[in-house]
Amino acid sequence: MENLDVLVLRTLRNWRAANKRALLATVVRTWGSSPRPIGSIMALCEDGAVVGSVSGGCIEDDLIDQYTRKYSQGKPGTAPELVSGAPRLVKYGITADEAHRFGLPCGGTLELLLEFDPALQALDELLQELDQGRLVQRSVALEDGAVQLRVCDTPSELSLSASHLRNVFGPGYRMLIIGAGQMSEYLATMAQFSGFAVTVCDPREEYRGSWSVTGVHLSHAMPDDIMASFRPDSRSAVVALTHDPKLDDLALMEALKSQAFYIGAIGSRRNNLARKRRLIEHFEETEASLQRLRGPIGIFIGSKTPPEIAVSIMAEVLAVKNGVPLPRDAQVGPAKDGLALAESDAGERVCGVGV
Repeated sequence: MENLDVLVLRTLRNWRAANKRALLATVVRTWGSSPRPIGSIMALCEDGAVVGSVSGGCIEDDLIDQYTRKYSQGKPGTAPELVSGAPRLVKYGITADEAHRFGLPCGGTLELLLEFDPALQALDELLQELDQGRLVQRSVALEDGAVQLRVCDTPSELSLSASHLRNVFGPGYRMLIIGAGQMSEYLATMAQFSGFAVTVCDPREEYRGSWSVTGVHLSHAMPDDIMASFRPDSRSAVVALTHDPKLDDLALMEALKSQAFYIGAIGSRRNNLARKRRLIEHFEETEASLQRLRGPIGIFIGSKTPPEIAVSIMAEVLAVKNGVPLPRDAQVGPAKDGLALAESDAGERVCGVGV
């Protein structure tokens, strides 16, 4: 499944290539609570088709009414007509009544920039850069909608000045999973519907042969070889799930040299300590270089079945991606240590009563 922003831009490009009129809406400001964050985008076609989202649905409906159906003039058999001209700033939820009407939280207000008929050539150029894995700043002149593109090295927040909107788009998030077992299938499925492009690496034919998740790039290469072609970046997660040190360690060793935002391996607390010792003794890693290696992975939800463990892993990946710090009692290792201590204390109290 493609990254949502890229999907919106690609769909918009396809509409414009088919000579259909369309608009691009971007959330540029919010006050109070809002249903979508700043930078969220959606595209609206002249026939009323929508891709992406700027709210829970009510604002999308209003945009359709305001900028398509309104201009069909009610004539049977006529296609709706989008308004044209320079970009336009519109606000929703300024009053309590409007907030209620558009399904915004109490006190919520958001402002959109609407771009009418974005230029096909600029959309093509933007998507070509994104398909090459590059970050691109898209600058829109508020006066006339002219677009300039600039490849950049690091992500940045959307900015809106008196003259320009600047928003950075990046390639979709990616996940490399080492191992093609049952848990990998659950994790790959969840990663895909969370917007990650998924690659699964497993040189073992007996595991690859039963793989059933579509839309995943399945590789038979050794983990260190696939890492060279995968090239993890700051939007990549690497998850080792084989329990086989000959495979997991190779991938983790290479991943630790990259900018991957998440690097983790499945296993118990004891296995995790043994893994770190191996990487230090045989691969010249250090305690400092292993600080980025997560394990045991996942958040603690008492999981014991493969699908629930995959849910806990995906939740941790998304928390790290979104910059949300996990409290100590949500981390698998500390949580299990706490449970073991509580059970030990309870056992001593019971024994004490019986004496």
